[in-house]
Amino acid sequence: MNRQPCFFLHATFAILTATLGCGVTSAADRPNVLFLICDDLNCDIGCYGHPLVKTPNIDRLAARGVRFANAHCQYPLCGPSRASFMTGMYPDQNLVKRNAIYIREHVPNVNTMSQMFRDAGYFATRIGKIYHYNVPKHIGTGGHDDPYSWNRTINPRGRDKNDEDKIFSLTPGSFGGTLSWLAADGNDEEQTDGIAATETIRVLKEHADRGDSFYLAVGLYRPHTPYVAPKKYFDAYPRQAIQVPTVPRGYLDSLPAPAKKSLTRKKQQNNLKPELARQAIQAYYASINFADTQLGRILDALDESGLAKNTIVLFTSDHGYHMGEHDYYQKTTLFENATHVPLIIAGPGVQRGGVAETMAEMVDFYPTLAELAGLEAPEYAAGVSLASALRDASATPRSSALTQYDSGYSIRTPRFRYTEWGEDASLGRELYDHKTDPQEMVNLANDERRAATISELSGMLRKRIADANRVPPGIKQIRYQHTRRVPQR
Repeated sequence: MNRQPCFFLHATFAILTATLGCGVTSAADRPNVLFLICDDLNCDIGCYGHPLVKTPNIDRLAARGVRFANAHCQYPLCGPSRASFMTGMYPDQNLVKRNAIYIREHVPNVNTMSQMFRDAGYFATRIGKIYHYNVPKHIGTGGHDDPYSWNRTINPRGRDKNDEDKIFSLTPGSFGGTLSWLAADGNDEEQTDGIAATETIRVLKEHADRGDSFYLAVGLYRPHTPYVAPKKYFDAYPRQAIQVPTVPRGYLDSLPAPAKKSLTRKKQQNNLKPELARQAIQAYYASINFADTQLGRILDALDESGLAKNTIVLFTSDHGYHMGEHDYYQKTTLFENATHVPLIIAGPGVQRGGVAETMAEMVDFYPTLAELAGLEAPEYAAGVSLASALRDASATPRSSALTQYDSGYSIRTPRFRYTEWGEDASLGRELYDHKTDPQEMVNLANDERRAATISELSGMLRKRIADANRVPPGIKQIRYQHTRRVPQR
């Protein structure tokens, strides 16, 4: 396991400043932040109504906080999504629209969310995956991390990394972007995420002993492929109980070409035989259950340390995920399955057991946590604070959520999803009515009776796109060509 050195002088000075005054609230009076994120987790969890998946620990966090029913990512791919919520900017603003990019390649003077807390005297620690990593290749390393964001980083590495030769994959030897899984030997604590939980418990105890303010970000790798978890989690989901989604004959012909392409780009994962599909889904559910258990260990330690009463806990994922819906597996579409993310926030002053129906975006994390901590987010932070919905779950700080992928932009309102592909919808449109079609299987874009709705949503979407393309004030943007990293003049 790799632990990078701490910047102790900076942290000590900041803590002393906060304690002695100088216009800053004392460490005892301001809340800590525990930021918990799973990788590639959709809303197939208990508190979001899934009938099979067991997530008692995520569920109990929801019972003591507010669960957002309609939270959406800005880009359904790990790297761009994580860069977006950590910078508080849309992908068209920070220019990160693919994986394997360090955020300062494009926005070198950005002040990230955790930096805001560092500047205020918080001690910022990263454990595991917060920025993009190639999984499982970069497990145990810093991946595409941003070192300016942290005082300390911890890179767990478990037996799942060592056991790669035992993993089944649809494409032998390929794991990160291909359906692949392993019912592993050994116990939880030997796995990378089990080690991450153990490290988190240790760090929480340190902060409890010191009494300092902290921003602690913990990124679990599961349920990202390969779906690896101890065998007992697989046993909890008998394959005969798993339903494999189906699509009607000719379904793809109802979609614009770019949407069809997004569903067929991984051809080896289309039209899976039912038994193979059940194995993949079982493995995904097992990985969720395993990750939930590690989150439970962390939440138990938070309670036992006495820190829970003064710690804001935010739990989420980087984007949604298909598990057979639309005959597709994994991410990178503009359907609900890929954009919809779990979001739960708990802590001091947060309504207990609330369900917020307001639309929400991941770019909102930055201003929300800033407000809850009494800090001021930078002017370029593009999101809106969700704090009002934490005090009163009926509040609606947002009326829509914006997601983009490739040449498409999609807007989600409480009732509709509307998508345009290409400039001015030159490559096609999609319209789905969640009142009658929550699975988004019936494209109504060519229904003349919906013309007024399409016109209204198109105007709303294009305004959102224009806003998301505004140059962030004070931010230097560096644009590169896709093929070579040569600055574009």
